[in-house]
Amino acid sequence: MRWSRTLIPTLKETPAEAEIVSHKLLLRAGLVRKLTGGLYTFLPLGLRALRKVEQIVREEMNRAGALELLMPALQPPEIWQQSGRYETAQEVLYKVRDRAKKEWVLGPTHEEVITTLVAGEINSYRQMPKNFYQIQVKFRDEIRPRFGLMRAKEFIMKDAYSFDATDEAAQASYHKMYDAYARIFQRCGLKAIPVEADTGVMGGKFSHEFMVPAAAGENEVAFCDGCGYAANVEKATSAVEKCCDQTIEGEVEKFATPGVVTIEALSQPPYEVPAARQIKTLVYLAASKPVLILLRGDDQLNEAKLTGALGTATFRAAEAEEIFATLGAHPGSLGAVGVTHLPVYADERLRETVEMTTGANADGFHLRHVAIGRDIQVAHWADLRLVRAGEACPKCGKSLKIQRAIEVGHVFKLGTKYSLAMNALFLDESGKQQPAIMGCYGIGVTRTLQAVIEQRHDDNGIIWPISVAPYTVCITPLNTAPESAVMQCAERIYAELTECGVDAILDDRNERPGVKFKDSELVGFPIRVGIGEKSLAKGEVEIKPRGGTLVSLKADEAVEKVLSLIADSAG
Repeated sequence: MRWSRTLIPTLKETPAEAEIVSHKLLLRAGLVRKLTGGLYTFLPLGLRALRKVEQIVREEMNRAGALELLMPALQPPEIWQQSGRYETAQEVLYKVRDRAKKEWVLGPTHEEVITTLVAGEINSYRQMPKNFYQIQVKFRDEIRPRFGLMRAKEFIMKDAYSFDATDEAAQASYHKMYDAYARIFQRCGLKAIPVEADTGVMGGKFSHEFMVPAAAGENEVAFCDGCGYAANVEKATSAVEKCCDQTIEGEVEKFATPGVVTIEALSQPPYEVPAARQIKTLVYLAASKPVLILLRGDDQLNEAKLTGALGTATFRAAEAEEIFATLGAHPGSLGAVGVTHLPVYADERLRETVEMTTGANADGFHLRHVAIGRDIQVAHWADLRLVRAGEACPKCGKSLKIQRAIEVGHVFKLGTKYSLAMNALFLDESGKQQPAIMGCYGIGVTRTLQAVIEQRHDDNGIIWPISVAPYTVCITPLNTAPESAVMQCAERIYAELTECGVDAILDDRNERPGVKFKDSELVGFPIRVGIGEKSLAKGEVEIKPRGGTLVSLKADEAVEKVLSLIADSAG
């Protein structure tokens, strides 16, 4: 390809809309252009890189035995109602109507569609295992699209779905996909860390996310350098200690705390109750019914964990007036002592604690000498707290670290959640009807592309790995006159590389050398072959790997050197 015949609209200045480095470089390097919030057009170079990511994904899915198909993006709402997600996922669903006023859903994911297909096509254990995948545009009604391709309303995703007859076989399918994901991200030049993850609205038994460490990431990962434990903070646990052992010093005592409505205020004179000896009481509405959530005063609620404890993602924090109607007091004076008309969910860190202080359910009053079990009846115990950096690793005891990261892939073991709801049943060896055991595996293809840029760049621009670079080699003649020796040499190298199957672009623009070199660095071509009159007069050209050292060598050795660099990168 010749630079003059394609469209690479590089920018010197960063558009105001760009918030993170990778978003800035997507725009400045001329890879994408924004149509409106959350919607982007891929320009020629961006699309070439995207297609290379897709090809890596496709090759590894095929290698793992998955079968490619393509499902409709437009889906009937009835199947979402059947699965139960028409309500639970309604915040992200795009709903449209046709000319007959019939409602349709634009697919954010395809569990319902694939399970409906399997329910009609697979009816025997002999037809399993099966794993189907597609690479397709998805639609999600993001309330706040941002960071370019990271959080968009329309994006490209690879989604795969496995169906097995036994739990053992489902485990094998899961691990095949886990291993395939590790290979995909390695081939894309990414350092991706698999971490334990919350299953969220997808449901299922367990899952792992593949996270790319990056300061701009929207997720936080807790990890241990000692044993390798890693988990999304939504899932992470730690070996924190409970309150120190104490004996009960007396019966519950009510005392006045006028104007004290925070954990911090109660820890100050004249009260001086440490946060670790306070009980934080929260009121939530789950399925429109109030529940009490208890944590230690120095802990924060992890709502992802609360989803698992409640068994639903449909909940919210109660408003002040709803809280007063429920407990007769306002936030800051709440407690669970003597409460029997509401279910109480408590964090495990509070189990068997005594000599605690909590709100009295009377504005301006608290209770001291509170003992869990004696004074508060807990209906459900669960890990509800948010892990903090420095806490002990649950596996080896060393200190946990927390780092921001970008989620690029997610694998779920779904179990029978969807197969039961969608009647994806089969006959086992004994002729008994059973629900298929499912797995679900997603990769954000467009997000992966941007994650590569976020992780691989410098002050000058993108540093593409050869595997996903839009072009592997940029040939840069500094004299583009057709009859010049420089241009003739450039044409010869370009022709030879192309004949060898190398993706090369010839920068035939009549621009100053500085402009050409800066554009090449900005776009991030892995290898640049520079040809100038002075060097060529000595029979030499210059080769510079992106981010590497410039090397001068004989012009007739240039193609061999480029091929050697490509081979070395393939490892």
